[in-house]
Amino acid sequence: MKNIILIGYRCTGKTSVGKKLSERLDLPFIDTDGLIMLDAGMSVDEIVREGGWTLFRQKEREVIGGLSSVENVIIAPGGGALEDPENREVLRGNGLFVWLTADSKTVVERMRSDRKSGGQRPPLSRGDPGTEAAVMIRKREPVYRELADLAIDTSNKSIDAVADEIFDFVHKEQTCQETPSERSSG
Repeated sequence: MKNIILIGYRCTGKTSVGKKLSERLDLPFIDTDGLIMLDAGMSVDEIVREGGWTLFRQKEREVIGGLSSVENVIIAPGGGALEDPENREVLRGNGLFVWLTADSKTVVERMRSDRKSGGQRPPLSRGDPGTEAAVMIRKREPVYRELADLAIDTSNKSIDAVADEIFDFVHKEQTCQETPSERSSG
């Protein structure tokens, strides 16, 4: 089975849906921001304050590079990880990309209600969070669209509903990739 890679802007549900899929599919879930923080011994906010987004992106590249040989996992890279062509290539090697979307208003509401947002999701700019979200979503959309095998708008869906959609899609993908003899013996 290919890795399931949940892509999208911050607060579109990658971590919540990833954890739910992990339970449902009995596969490990890897949150790259979590690995970065574990490796650095600091929050994302602390890393960014220490060395800027450049240091964070360097650490992100190292963590994602280390995932090149993993199989049968669910991976949630940070929202900006796929702006780096090297990260895209590493993950593209064995991955089914699921793009989770949400409108900027929903993203900002989720950021405000998420207790972890401050330490794990420092602002990318000094501007208004709604404007920042709209600008960054538009900027990253072409990369997400190019990679996506499936896109799901999570704005008005529960975590379970999104996980169900992905589960059904993955099951259908696996069935289509099996040979006729594998399907009849399964």
